[in-house]
Amino acid sequence: MSVELEGVRKRYGPLEVLRGVTLRAAPGEAVGLVGPNGAGKTTTLRVLAALARPTGGVARVCGWDVARHPDQVRRRVGFVAEQSGVYGRLSGLEILEYFGVLYGLARSEARRRAEQLVSWLGMEKFCGRPASTYSRGMRQRLHVARALLHDPEVLLLDEPTTGLDASTCRLVREAVRSLARQGRCVVLATHSAEEASHVCSRVVHLAEGTVQHEEAAHYPLRATVEGHPVP
Repeated sequence: MSVELEGVRKRYGPLEVLRGVTLRAAPGEAVGLVGPNGAGKTTTLRVLAALARPTGGVARVCGWDVARHPDQVRRRVGFVAEQSGVYGRLSGLEILEYFGVLYGLARSEARRRAEQLVSWLGMEKFCGRPASTYSRGMRQRLHVARALLHDPEVLLLDEPTTGLDASTCRLVREAVRSLARQGRCVVLATHSAEEASHVCSRVVHLAEGTVQHEEAAHYPLRATVEGHPVP
């Protein structure tokens, strides 16, 4: 399994946000976490990204315990947060190269990966401009590209299409399908069951920090975005 949560709890002071969440997701699977604000979706993703240490239970990513081996987990995870900042004075391509080096890639490899992802996500027309000039849709493409730079086995997305235009929504959905189709594990958090049904093979419903139920969601898998294979 790429993702395993067993009775995971998370408490912030007196507030218990997760109350025994159990979840599994395999390579090649896209799983949607659906629920209202406060259901625990974002906290679940943060635990999986080794950004929040569980108060109880066990969380593993690609076999690595998130509490004991957070660095190993972060090497295997790409995380697209709902609220992500950018370095406004840098261009999109410069930002990708910078993060590629932070991920441990050689500068030449970081440049190669950045150019691949720019092409795959249709960013050529704006990637040379300062990121401060980007629309929300442009920024979201940049965030997805940044999360994929180190070729992670697991991709975590928090409300990835909220506020986007129809064209960018479609591209992000196609990207998720394509990544799952080529063997990556994707976990996507959204408040919309309809949104999850567009891209996920399985939908897990959360409320008040617990799993209420889960169901299959069928969709047509596609292995390309805009005619190009996933880099």
